[in-house]
Amino acid sequence: MEERLPPSYIYSPELVQLCDNVLSKVPRRASMVHSLIEAYGLLREMRVVKPIVATMEEMATFHTDAYLQHLHKVSEEGDNDDPETLEYGLGYDCPIMEGIYDYAAAVGGATLTAAQQLMEGKARIAINWPGGWHHAKKDEASGFCYLNDAVLGILKLRQKYDRVLYVDLDLHHGDGTGDVSDIGLGKGRYYSVNVPLQDGITDDKYCKVCEGVLKEVFTAFNPESVVLQLGADTIAGDPMCSFNMTPEGMGRCLKYVLQWQLPTLILGGGGYNLPNTARCWTYLTAVILGRTLSSEIPDHEFFTEYGPDYVLEITPSCRPDRNDPTRVQELLESIKGNLKRVV
Repeated sequence: MEERLPPSYIYSPELVQLCDNVLSKVPRRASMVHSLIEAYGLLREMRVVKPIVATMEEMATFHTDAYLQHLHKVSEEGDNDDPETLEYGLGYDCPIMEGIYDYAAAVGGATLTAAQQLMEGKARIAINWPGGWHHAKKDEASGFCYLNDAVLGILKLRQKYDRVLYVDLDLHHGDGTGDVSDIGLGKGRYYSVNVPLQDGITDDKYCKVCEGVLKEVFTAFNPESVVLQLGADTIAGDPMCSFNMTPEGMGRCLKYVLQWQLPTLILGGGGYNLPNTARCWTYLTAVILGRTLSSEIPDHEFFTEYGPDYVLEITPSCRPDRNDPTRVQELLESIKGNLKRVV
């Protein structure tokens, strides 16, 4: 029976090593996430799948040839001297480092591998925690993102499924949208939904908003598959210092999507408190598996990173919630009205 298929977990030592070494913003994060998932014994309940490395042609299904060729060039040279570099968004929050093209191809290939697992019926859920880099544009790096693997995954799934729903629960919107009035253009008008929330939101209010919006989206769009981005920069303690959520809140949103029983591609994304991001994605992996994890962090390579309490749970801070209930309700009503126009 398809429902009994274990999730496909996209992993290779080479993928983790590239993520660890090249992404200066989150050094060793990929290793910390994988090691904690392994320490809790969750790998035994999943199908571990080695990812392909994306070709330039595969990455060019979204990105321009010129951008990819430039990324390849500066990746080999490892410097910023080329005058075109700034035009491609490279520098500042997307610094050039040796191997950055190989990293992009590895992460893109991992998401494409996850999509292929779903398309071939080898799994109903495929997980690529190193993926979810949703800010990169067709011809420009942006927001720590050199390659938009989320879009590559969606385009891959579109080869089989007409209606692919992208749900992005990261702290930051994908580039180009943000306000509730950003509803898409042309043929895509009314097919984009944005829910701009203010600082300090906690699990209960966020989950209520998330489930309320997704219920309307599901009815209006009737998706055949889902790409779900679960950035952990919404979690209390993240250096972004904005939302005030816990993995339990993210888990409730994840469960809501999974109860649709659709082919679902799970991606990571933001998350700059490294042990908390590992806590979050390990907890969410357990949610996918229907497992309850011990509170005590198991002994493993990165055990000392989880001090001083060494527990899986994350406690919300005392940040004030700046989301006015009346304003939130107005947002939801506006979204509901827009979705009635989806055909």
